[in-house]
Amino acid sequence: MTRVAVLDDWQRVARASADWSPLEALADLTFFETPFASEDEAAAALAPFDIILATRERTPFPKSLIDRLPALKMFGLTGSRAGKIDIAYLQQRGVTVCYTDGGPGVESTAEIALALMLAAARGVPRSDASARAGRFQQGAPTGFVLAGKTLGLFGLGRIGARVARYGNALGMHVLAWSQNLTVERAAEAGAQFASKESLLEQADVVSVHLVLSPRTRGVIGASDIARMKRGAILVNTSRAPLIDEPALIAAVREGRIVAALDVYEREPLPAGHPLVACPNTVLTPHLGYSVLEVYRVFFEQGVENAVAWLGGNPVRVLPPQ
Repeated sequence: MTRVAVLDDWQRVARASADWSPLEALADLTFFETPFASEDEAAAALAPFDIILATRERTPFPKSLIDRLPALKMFGLTGSRAGKIDIAYLQQRGVTVCYTDGGPGVESTAEIALALMLAAARGVPRSDASARAGRFQQGAPTGFVLAGKTLGLFGLGRIGARVARYGNALGMHVLAWSQNLTVERAAEAGAQFASKESLLEQADVVSVHLVLSPRTRGVIGASDIARMKRGAILVNTSRAPLIDEPALIAAVREGRIVAALDVYEREPLPAGHPLVACPNTVLTPHLGYSVLEVYRVFFEQGVENAVAWLGGNPVRVLPPQ
């Protein structure tokens, strides 16, 4: 019988997010709820499966892993883009790659960016810990008001534009920059175009909303972080490699900036990671798209994709990459 692997259900929500019975009638399903420790572990676990339904790109699929999956015939993406999955090589191998819609992922990611911004500005995590420890305000940081401050946005696409509206609603002055952004496009989104250097020097909060590509990898490097105001907040809900991680860690350790992060070079974030030990960080475990409304779209359409492929009429097939 066909074997289907449902990967990386870290929050254990996949079963409740869709009706799996149409697929269970056709195949044996295995839900993986913990991350693989290594590529070797992933290869050993996944080698017998005909269909893999991934959860975003929590497990990377480079060519080296794909070559160790001899039974694989269909690969299901959640969303339509995944930088850590070699889609072109899957297709070259003859694997059918299907995708899903993103659901309200723009809204959910913009909202977690706002949550991180507010939590960092008001010291919410440390204040919560202080209250729970019986110290109440003792040890709770004073924080600062965002109204009247400057929000700098790297990227003004669908997510960045929504965060710009949040900044305006808070009474912030909103600046924006990206390689392709124009003065007119920035104004349409309620922001003022600024050079990269000027944005970093003026912003009290910098929030990153760029797509990771060879051109944007490391777009915020050590010299860029050095331009930021002391005490400024750097929010990243996009992709970790957009920011030079060693430079970010150094700045946070020295207390020059506050890092409010939802994405990391390695996920899950390892115990003992330098960012965990720094008091001036706010860390969430990649929650940008991790909401019930998005999961329902991911898993309901993932089931539809697998059932359709098994029936010989695949749907939502990704065009050749």
